[in-house]
Amino acid sequence: MAEDRIVSLAPSATETLRELDATDRLVGVTHHCTVDVPAIGGWLNPDFDAVEACDPDLVLTADALQTDVCDELRDRDYRVVHLEPRTLGDVIESFATLGQAIGRPREGHDLAWRARSRIERVRRLVAENPRPVVYCEEWSDPPTAAGNWVPDAVRAAGGRYPFSSPGERSTAVERSQIESAEPEHVFLHVCGHGERSDPEVVLNRDWSIPATQRGAVHVLDDSLLNQPSPQLIEGIEKMAATLHPETVE
Repeated sequence: MAEDRIVSLAPSATETLRELDATDRLVGVTHHCTVDVPAIGGWLNPDFDAVEACDPDLVLTADALQTDVCDELRDRDYRVVHLEPRTLGDVIESFATLGQAIGRPREGHDLAWRARSRIERVRRLVAENPRPVVYCEEWSDPPTAAGNWVPDAVRAAGGRYPFSSPGERSTAVERSQIESAEPEHVFLHVCGHGERSDPEVVLNRDWSIPATQRGAVHVLDDSLLNQPSPQLIEGIEKMAATLHPETVE
């Protein structure tokens, strides 16, 4: 039986399909996806005529920001799998959900298991270490503290994150909030910037915080924290190695 033709309108879904060894089934993706498949628009503004031309059996969407896109696709009678993880646990569970949706439940289950195992390894390595306060900036104008699964990710990496609770959306922060929290590390992972975020954006602010005083402003590829895909696990490992270089390689 022929396998489903898939259009992925979410980079996170595309990256999860990569880990499930299923990118050969993709017939359309967004401009933000890094696979050699025809692009059919942005993740918030896909070209619905281009989607139709792909003749997909399944369309993948993600995040509450794509709710309208998802609704439009369903109104057009497409089979849509919409993933909307909010916490780290949700992200990991989404790997199994997507595996099930594409007919590869064992692969999805195994991917989720491997992700949990890698995170637990990091947690064990940092368990006895002091936990520095960490500020993660998802957007810089205005300064915006990352939410959703990022608080979980920071805690798994051995840090403290007083800027939001797991599952809460990212929110703009005031200078007073940052200074009162006294973050010892800043991770800059501006949406859409990849590894091109400029630490001087933070260092040149007149924030009086330990992180800027000691130059501890770290650029992290935004896909490693902003994207609810297996790349997030790599982001946790990189963050832990930065916060605890003595115990995490």
